[in-house]
Amino acid sequence: MDSKLSLYNTLTRRKEEFEPLVEGRVGMYVCGPTVYGDPHLGHARPSVTFDLLFRYLKASGYKVRYVRNITDVGHLEHDADEGEDKIAKKARLEQLEPMEVAHYYTERYHKAMEALNVETPSIEPHASGHIIEQIEMVKRIYDAGFAYISNGSVYFDVEKYNAKYHYGKLSGRNLEDIVVNTRELDGQSDKRHSFDFALWKKASPEHIMRWPSPWSDGFPGWHMECSAMSTRYLGERFDIHGGGMDLMFPHHECEIAQSTAALGHDSARYWVHNNMVTINGQKMGKSLGNFITLEELFTGSHKLLEQAYTPMTIRFFVLQAHYRSTLDFSNEALQAAEKGLDRLMKGVDALAKVKPSATSTVKPEELEKRCRTAMDDDLNSPMVISALFDWVRIINQLVEGQQTITAEDLELLKGIVNRYVFDILGLRDEKAAGAASGRDYVTPLVEMLLEERLKARAAKDWAASDRIRDGLAAAGIRVKDRKDGSDWEIE
Repeated sequence: MDSKLSLYNTLTRRKEEFEPLVEGRVGMYVCGPTVYGDPHLGHARPSVTFDLLFRYLKASGYKVRYVRNITDVGHLEHDADEGEDKIAKKARLEQLEPMEVAHYYTERYHKAMEALNVETPSIEPHASGHIIEQIEMVKRIYDAGFAYISNGSVYFDVEKYNAKYHYGKLSGRNLEDIVVNTRELDGQSDKRHSFDFALWKKASPEHIMRWPSPWSDGFPGWHMECSAMSTRYLGERFDIHGGGMDLMFPHHECEIAQSTAALGHDSARYWVHNNMVTINGQKMGKSLGNFITLEELFTGSHKLLEQAYTPMTIRFFVLQAHYRSTLDFSNEALQAAEKGLDRLMKGVDALAKVKPSATSTVKPEELEKRCRTAMDDDLNSPMVISALFDWVRIINQLVEGQQTITAEDLELLKGIVNRYVFDILGLRDEKAAGAASGRDYVTPLVEMLLEERLKARAAKDWAASDRIRDGLAAAGIRVKDRKDGSDWEIE
């Protein structure tokens, strides 16, 4: 492959030049949502991050099998020994079957992803559809000597595993630190050690979602589904495993231990984690009252929001920060993203106004080089956006006649801009899409007023021209005059 893509591998703590197991083919597994609530801002970041990676790998010529799971089994959010089964709880409160709850929120998630222009994965397996595979993997771990049975539940023996392998190599922890920091919880008497985790959990009488197994009627532990499903669809060794940084410990650490215990080796070669979303510098959470769903963002209905934000504004906001950096939400940041997105789309639209010349004073291949170098450098989308903004300025100069470009170079430039803006960054021109569907009333009205202003200027009716311009400015629309017309943007 021509691409020299590097990825920051959280197992080795360094950027490594990406080399797939099979030339030209990539296997990628990403932890998807647990479907017991509406998709929120925290779901947007990993979804957009790994959609960016998926898109770029395909654009670089790789054939990608992208697997993103749906967690719909009635286990617990973080550990089968903590809290209450969230899906079953919601089903009981709303007098529904658990699978009704799971299906409802899965559909909500899909609609939100469609709005964000996140491509569907190659395979989207549900945990409830792979109970057999999970039971078989538990058997393999038990037969290898790294698990024990206690009162119908099966637990992973972390201490025994650590004696042969290294538990904690992904998160950089050691077992002694984990022992010190592990709190005792109710219901852990079945465990040999507090840090052991459930591979299979015997269901209590009131537990709704349960399946038969050699040990009890119960359900798999939280970590088991990803180990079983990634192996099922990508094989015992695959290229990339991704997810949010909050999953690094314990979820992904436990995945590594399970896979290594069952297979004799870890399955994933590259571990890629996106960082967290904060709100005004504070961690997002329901208990803090700063938890914002994507629907609330799209409608502006949350108390912390000053306005509604379009899906592409949210996507652009996510892409403006490197995936490994913290992304801090604020109205000011989203409003800046809104303006930046509008500026970028204006630049794309302006390409249609460029008239070719006999010679070129610009080199479109320089934009291609900058964008590819940035993407190859650990998916540096902020640098891609910076390069595109620089070329928006150049495009405006081409429109004004301050620079020139040949017809051949113009077509090359259009291809590069469209490829990175739409195909790789995955942005959509919402204004154009809205106009095509009849929902955008702003664009045709502004264009009509600008046409009247152009006539006034041609007639040298400067008072009418200024009146239209000032009226648009009062409505938050800035007009920029050109030699042969005007451009506009929302302030």
